[in-house]
Amino acid sequence: MTRRFRVALATAAVLASGSLAACGGAVAEAGGAPQTGGTIVYGHVQEPPCIFGGWIQQAYISRQVLDGLVALADDDTVQPWLATSWTVSPDGLKYTFTLKDGVQFTDGTPVDAEAVAWNFDLWENHGGNSTAKVSIDPYYKSATAVDATHVDINLNKPFPPLLRLITQGYFGIQSPTAFKSRSTQENCEKPIGSGGFTVKEWKHGQEVVLAKNPAYTSWPATAKHQGPAIVDEVRWKFVADGVSRYASLSTGESNVVYEVPTVNWKDAQSRYQTIRYITPGKPVSFYINTKTGPFTDKLVRQAFAYGADRRAAVEAGFHSVIPYEGNPAVSQATPGYNAEAAKAYAYDPAKAEQLLDQAGWAKGADGVRAKGGQPLTVKLVYGAGFIFTQEGATVLQVLQEQWKKIGFDVKLIPATQAELWGGKYSDPSTFDATPSYWTSPSPSILWIVWRPSVPDNPNGSNRSFYNNDNLSTVIQQANAEPDEAKANALYGQAQQIIQDDAAGIGLYTQNSTYAVARNLKNVWLEKSQGEPVFSDAYFTK
Repeated sequence: MTRRFRVALATAAVLASGSLAACGGAVAEAGGAPQTGGTIVYGHVQEPPCIFGGWIQQAYISRQVLDGLVALADDDTVQPWLATSWTVSPDGLKYTFTLKDGVQFTDGTPVDAEAVAWNFDLWENHGGNSTAKVSIDPYYKSATAVDATHVDINLNKPFPPLLRLITQGYFGIQSPTAFKSRSTQENCEKPIGSGGFTVKEWKHGQEVVLAKNPAYTSWPATAKHQGPAIVDEVRWKFVADGVSRYASLSTGESNVVYEVPTVNWKDAQSRYQTIRYITPGKPVSFYINTKTGPFTDKLVRQAFAYGADRRAAVEAGFHSVIPYEGNPAVSQATPGYNAEAAKAYAYDPAKAEQLLDQAGWAKGADGVRAKGGQPLTVKLVYGAGFIFTQEGATVLQVLQEQWKKIGFDVKLIPATQAELWGGKYSDPSTFDATPSYWTSPSPSILWIVWRPSVPDNPNGSNRSFYNNDNLSTVIQQANAEPDEAKANALYGQAQQIIQDDAAGIGLYTQNSTYAVARNLKNVWLEKSQGEPVFSDAYFTK
């Protein structure tokens, strides 16, 4: 969730330092005469519960099926897609979009203003997409069809980040007719959009087969060609094991794979086209439970930050492919990134020990600190296999040993997706720290993650249970500021508040890495979240 992107050719094999900008809109090398038709076999990692929804794994695939109103270009500008143009009222409370005329969903119904307005209302009323809802709350008020090709989006208060936010795959436009007339399962498995592909078949546990939409007319301004997809199909396979997924390229079982194991990255650079994208938004960082347990004390939180060499662990664990990120609030690829805040809490075990002494935690004979008869135990819950790969889990094990040396007894608790999302670890009594990330092309992600959680308006995304009224005020001021430079200064101030209070602790950037067979051209990543785009791709002989 931070991002200043530049296009990178896949063959350029972008390597990142801690301050390197991300590679938005990256593209596998083009060239060679296009071969019409064929099937792209894509090896992905995780199977989503539905094709559309509020999880990044859903956005990856729904981007192929559902068109958006607007798209984010490599130069960081918002470009037309289903909307050809838009205006904003002087008070910032009304966005009027002019839509392409004659576009149809694949069920034959029109992509008109009524359909767009219905989708906005669907998002606000959940509609199976909580991320879309929290991205526009509490700003969204209503959507109104002015006529067939003009729709007004009305806000409760000014929110300049709106345009960037709706470039994300979460905001794909669906057919209201299909959605209302079909079962929940049908909509889940085969959403109807106007995109370059349709869902032909979902073989659960194996793959989703996407078929070319021959009537595609609504490609975005960021597309690499005009017209329907060049290939006939995309077989979107789910291959959880990284070794098997990467090996499938050499055997010809796949043409492109996602999340290349970092141990194989140099090999991939020598054999294939490679693309690496640093995801904007909240990086992979630790939420620190400030409500109950040892981290209610700021000194202990700061000691935890100083007490492990997070940079060295990340660089070693990910073979210098995935960059360390010291800023817990916003990733280095996000606009408004505060690079100074990222420098805080460099590894200093002596400082960590001093802070723990000051906080009254004394070392026992076993090396574990205690206070009032209670050991300094930290329950660290992490998403095993879906947030953290095995390489990421190894990084946590290294940090666990370093924290042990200064007196923390860190219990690493692997949690399944069902456990984390099912609420097993939602109560503050169940964990002390948990690492996670949240993608977003805007620093307004700070409002989603750090908005205070109060009884009449709880914020389940604030996993640090950190309520800071000053922070809330600064973020809201930034969200309302029309001047980008002034807004970014306020976002930077918010990041500094979070860092100074050690309400979160940085770890590493969330990355999307791809290896692409050399005979497959024009595979590219859209900039807002790094989803692969296959509607422009083609094979060469």
